Amino acid sequence: MLMKVEEKKNPMRAPDPSEKHTLSVVVDNEPGVLARVIGLFSGRGYNIDSLTVSETQHDKHVSRITIVTTGAPMVIEQIKSQLARLVPVHRVADLTVGGAAIERELALVKLIGRGEARVEALRLAQAFAVKTVDATLESFVFEITGLTEEIDRFIDLMAALGKVEVSRTGIAAIARGAEGL
Repeated sequence: MLMKVEEKKNPMRAPDPSEKHTLSVVVDNEPGVLARVIGLFSGRGYNIDSLTVSETQHDKHVSRITIVTTGAPMVIEQIKSQLARLVPVHRVADLTVGGAAIERELALVKLIGRGEARVEALRLAQAFAVKTVDATLESFVFEITGLTEEIDRFIDLMAALGKVEVSRTGIAAIARGAEGL
């Protein structure tokens, strides 16, 4: 005789997998607004992977904050909801959910080296379509704009050639299509 074994649900199931989301937050450009937004993240233990802020409408004193964060879907929804409740916030948009957003990052990469490393650095810069913004007898400063993964790959290759110093902007993003914030 065959017995059917009933499957019990595990109350200690694994948490939802984390997802990377790019949030665009339109806010009043006034003192303390960025601190309030960042305080929301730090006060609840949320991490910010990338942060970019700039005034986008000078005449209306409006800025756009682009935040890249990682979390379970429920956590991302909670972040968006809490951001939307802040008084200086006009709009919160999840560019990840809205479809394919255009994301770019800028980095300045300084390579310090001599000899063959310099020749190889210039060859790699050309292959990545990177602009050389400064050159001395001992160093180059390259400007690269692109996807985060592309910039990471370029930096890794440069690090193999010599000492590298990096300054990055963080991700700037905008939704595709005719709809705007």
